[in-house]
Amino acid sequence: MSKETNSLMKKKESGIKFPLVLAAVIIILAIGAGGFMLFKDTEAPVISIGPDMKDVGKETQLIVTVEDPGSGLKSLDIIAIQGDKQVSLATKTFPGGVMKTEEIIRINQDTIKEGDFTIAVTARDASFYPFGKAGQSKAEKSFTLDVTPPRIFVQSHTNNLNQGGSGLMVYSLSEIADKTGIKVGDRFFPAYLQPGAGQKNIYYCMFAIPWDTPPSAFKPFIVASDKAGNSAKRSFNYHANARPFRHDKIGLSDNFMERTIPEFQGLVPDEGSLIDQYLYINNTIRKMDRAQLIKFSRKTEPVMLWDGTFKRLPNAANRARFADARDYMYQGKKVDFQTHLGLDLASLKHAPVPAGNDGKIVHANFLGIYGNMVVIDHGLGLQSLYAHLSSINVAPGDMVTKGQVIGNTGSTGLAGGDHLHYGVTVGGIPVQPIEWWDGTWIKNNITSKTE
Repeated sequence: MSKETNSLMKKKESGIKFPLVLAAVIIILAIGAGGFMLFKDTEAPVISIGPDMKDVGKETQLIVTVEDPGSGLKSLDIIAIQGDKQVSLATKTFPGGVMKTEEIIRINQDTIKEGDFTIAVTARDASFYPFGKAGQSKAEKSFTLDVTPPRIFVQSHTNNLNQGGSGLMVYSLSEIADKTGIKVGDRFFPAYLQPGAGQKNIYYCMFAIPWDTPPSAFKPFIVASDKAGNSAKRSFNYHANARPFRHDKIGLSDNFMERTIPEFQGLVPDEGSLIDQYLYINNTIRKMDRAQLIKFSRKTEPVMLWDGTFKRLPNAANRARFADARDYMYQGKKVDFQTHLGLDLASLKHAPVPAGNDGKIVHANFLGIYGNMVVIDHGLGLQSLYAHLSSINVAPGDMVTKGQVIGNTGSTGLAGGDHLHYGVTVGGIPVQPIEWWDGTWIKNNITSKTE
């Protein structure tokens, strides 16, 4: 063999060996890096057990989350402990190693009975245990299983209700509720636990048959749910009376809109004609304002703050009634429809406005279609509102008494002239104010049930 051939063969062998050596080096480095991580991982797996609540029900999902960003997880064991009994809920291994796992566990009443129990979790990572803190973690969390829904006991006699009017239900529960009240279709009227009721768990619930709900469609239910998510509902005796409401036409003029719309600057899109901007106020902003009434109602006190009949604006004439259906006319055509949910009372210009009854101020500021408005909370979700005011004499948080002057009538908001828009809401839902001026009605339908 010539020297040239021998030299060429040696170069070939050298060229083949180099990639093999490189591959071997890479493998050794990878194994070394993996081993390094196994030795380097000195932190144990991190375990969390949810939810963050004590009472759980049959619908509650327990969530166990385990993380180990170092060497990864190797195994996981979850058991339930109740008295002397231990039940395996999950056992898992992770041959390839995972950095995070989440296990969802549903309560099985065949293995866990009502009462206290503990979830115990053991997790091990893939590091060389027991170097440092690495290797294994344990965590426990105690819960109480409750699968019994609250029992509802009606205390009130038969409720006699008028369409658009109010009522009071008194009932008790077998346990303190997490949420309870009366459902009327999609509307919810919260109930309030009464102080000093001992172990009776007495609740007062102000509710309404809304103006837009005829007696044939009125199907109220008491509902209650506990902290574990168990729920119950029941009906109760009532008699609902239909009431007729008027139908009016409201004429819109360019002069009126030119005078009114600037008050809503920043709230109404700049584009569009006068009527387009007015309709935005009368629809979109009106809906937003009524949603605010619901929010105000949730700031209520859980007890009655009022006493006796409500005071009316003195020497005032009725200009519009509760639940008047209104067609809005512009240039001879119907352009909108809305329902007037209060009483319009006209007296002298800038007449002093008295508080209807004792209570706490929850709003005293401008609010959309209502203009300058005061809202007084009378407790149990019952609130009165005073709109279109020219001035306001009170501030949120103030306590007021019946007859105290809270402001003066005006024409702010969507008002065609100086007057008071007076409203009453229950759970944020507008109701017939006239009932609250009637001492006999209050005695028969409200206070007699609390005695």
